[in-house]
Amino acid sequence: MRAIWKGAVSFGLVSVPVKLYSATESHDVSFRQVHAKDGGRIRYQRICSLDGEEVPYADIAKGYETEDGEMVILSDDDLRELPVTASREIAVEKFVPSEQIDPLMFEKSYYLEPEATGAKPYALLRQALQESDRVAVVTVALRQRTAPAVLRVRETEAGDVIVLQTLMWPDEIRTPDFSVEVGEVKEAEVTMARMLVETLAGDFDPSELEDDYAEAVEALVKAKIEGGEVQRTETSTKSAGEVVDLLAALQQSVEAAKQARGEKAG
Repeated sequence: MRAIWKGAVSFGLVSVPVKLYSATESHDVSFRQVHAKDGGRIRYQRICSLDGEEVPYADIAKGYETEDGEMVILSDDDLRELPVTASREIAVEKFVPSEQIDPLMFEKSYYLEPEATGAKPYALLRQALQESDRVAVVTVALRQRTAPAVLRVRETEAGDVIVLQTLMWPDEIRTPDFSVEVGEVKEAEVTMARMLVETLAGDFDPSELEDDYAEAVEALVKAKIEGGEVQRTETSTKSAGEVVDLLAALQQSVEAAKQARGEKAG
């Protein structure tokens, strides 16, 4: 894997230099639109919907369409004024019970690997998350935009690692515009439903999941290649500083958190 981002996790006065790796990859089957006669790829022109003329890249701008259909053109100067950040810090805001995070909010997942100087505080944070059964709510800047995220621990064959999962913003979660109305449910029906659940009960094993569609496409393509049904075309072809005294930094962080809540330090 190749690191896509480098920075540091900070909680209190403790800083953990880390590397970020994509934790998932899509293997969705994708097809290209081609000319059935010779396999040539289909190209699309950039045509203006108003005058019907082809538009060169130099004349293409970004536009924001309002709810009433008006188009607001944004210049490069406008875009430069938007708030962006290049921060390399993953700042822990709080530690919350893991069950309080709705899985619907999870967006993308990344593995965090500590730099050599951050191995010990990384292990400390990992153990603290495991023993408390909590996740760390953080903010992180990816692609110059700040996003909410959580840190949690995932067990893997290579060992336990901290995972960063970005979250959807609250207003991106849609509310269903329908309700389910049912009549009276009989106790016998409930009992039968429970029996069905118990009959199909088991443990989740990801290895049992198979992508039949992808396998079928691969088999079909392989058969066509072996049968000679192939069109040959020209297109075939060092971060935040290390905290020296980790214990002292943790103690100071706890005292500061207590004082922030109005509690007596000691």
